[in-house]
Amino acid sequence: MIPSLCSRVPGFLIWLLQFVEYERMVYLDADIQLFDNIDELFELPKGHFYAVMDCFCEKTWSHTPQYKIGYCQQCPDRVAWPTAELGPPPALYFNAGMFVHEPSMATAKALLDALRVTTPTPFAEQDFLNMFFREQYKPIPLIYNLVLAMLWRHPENVQLDMVKVVHYCAAGSKPWRYTGKDANMDRDDIRMLVKWWWDIYNDDSLDFKGLPPVATADADEVDAVAKKPLRAALAPEAACTIKYVTARSAA
Repeated sequence: MIPSLCSRVPGFLIWLLQFVEYERMVYLDADIQLFDNIDELFELPKGHFYAVMDCFCEKTWSHTPQYKIGYCQQCPDRVAWPTAELGPPPALYFNAGMFVHEPSMATAKALLDALRVTTPTPFAEQDFLNMFFREQYKPIPLIYNLVLAMLWRHPENVQLDMVKVVHYCAAGSKPWRYTGKDANMDRDDIRMLVKWWWDIYNDDSLDFKGLPPVATADADEVDAVAKKPLRAALAPEAACTIKYVTARSAA
């Protein structure tokens, strides 16, 4: 699926609208796997938007000035940002495949208002969220979102035995269609991480066994209440009035 400003950011609004009873939530992309407990993220200081800084070294970033001059926020001292020519370094930029946020109706409204007037960008929802949360963003360690390109672009920053969350976003790295033939996919560490994913997938003890049964009448009432905010968020006036163009994904 090729996401756009309309196709994924409204999903983010759904969480904000539907789960305002929670103080904090952690979002994870579908191609992410957890390998350790990350409950400590719920104890981070409030008032910020937390995520892991991205890497600008892969060709998917070739449209950016960072890529063109060889500058990366993961190793800012390797190639200095040319302040004299381009001004101050760009704001820190996060990978939106994993983030920690605080549900809020006010934030949801402000986000939707901003979305209506935002010009489409190359990385769709990720660029938009970076622009929207620029002032609130606080980086967290890459153990909470290991983008696989870090293994060959910045190995000095990676402690693989400490990683808790792996993001299978590199080309050819999706475990369910992994062949090892794509660039960098024949590495031992990549093969190991793919095996880790399959170990989790094949572990029957981790299967969700379902909730305790409830009376039919009670179940219908619970279901109706649960779906009400979801239906509101999906209503045509809530999302479909936004004009958009398709854009490629940063992942």
